[in-house]
Amino acid sequence: QVQLVESGGGAVQPGGSLRLSCVASGGIFSINIMAWYRQAPGNQRELVATITSGNSTNYADSVKGRFTISRDYAKNTVYLQMNSLKPEDTAVYYCYIRARPSRVSNELGYWGQGTQVTVSS
Repeated sequence: QVQLVESGGGAVQPGGSLRLSCVASGGIFSINIMAWYRQAPGNQRELVATITSGNSTNYADSVKGRFTISRDYAKNTVYLQMNSLKPEDTAVYYCYIRARPSRVSNELGYWGQGTQVTVSS
């Protein structure tokens, strides 16, 4: 059973930084896309950043130049370095991957449980 465990959330003042981590474990044959989403109260879940198996990255316009997504293939881990944080970045951040649990299975999507990020003075 594939599991995603996120860490690194917390409270920070505007202009501060946080680094989120997400470790994927369980039966994983290969991981294609790793991504971070976020959901603020009353809002829909939105895509923050993605990174492919070829290390191509994509970012929401609202975080470009401030956030950096990266991955450690050996550790099945994805990171989100968040700098120059703003109050509007406050949300629950979710890790998402598309992976194949076995050589013969189709690619499936998996979600983490979420980690809270609060930016406030």
